[in-house]
Amino acid sequence: MTLAACATFGTLPLSIYPDFSWLSALVKTATGWFGLAIIFAYSFLIAFALPGVSEIVLAAPLNLGLPRAAVVGIIIFVSGVGKAAGSVFAFYLGRETKESGIVEGLLEKLPVDVMGWSERKTVEIAQRWGYAGLAVALCVPGFPDTLSIYAFSILEDDYLKFAAATFIGSCGRLVLTVVGLAAIGITV
Repeated sequence: MTLAACATFGTLPLSIYPDFSWLSALVKTATGWFGLAIIFAYSFLIAFALPGVSEIVLAAPLNLGLPRAAVVGIIIFVSGVGKAAGSVFAFYLGRETKESGIVEGLLEKLPVDVMGWSERKTVEIAQRWGYAGLAVALCVPGFPDTLSIYAFSILEDDYLKFAAATFIGSCGRLVLTVVGLAAIGITV
């Protein structure tokens, strides 16, 4: 079974989020070298604006005239670069929103203490592991990246290290996903 044949991959019910299935569908149908631009844009957007998971890029049926393993490697690299670029933008936004307090005010109105929980966990990871902690947090398949990226952007202040950590974490996440899927018999 191939990843593209898995009808439910990337369609987890996330009822609290707006429907961005059209964007996931665009990624799932991305072909040729232009498909890499779609993967880059999706990865950029998912780093700071879109809810959901980034693993969907592995379902892109790119036909680049290369062996599939090389294509998967290129997808992982392009997605990592897109996510790193998007995270730098998120980093900038996080630094600005920290100064304004707007996001904190909105999240405090939720019935669940999102800020308290995420801030405690993120502060704990950041203090203990620094940028390596961000990279590890981003390696967790299925977990929305945006939460970790914004939380770390408020705590840290080095754009280059932040971009490197998100690149490493994003690539690591996709590699773990490929390995995990292969372990259960799904080829990417």
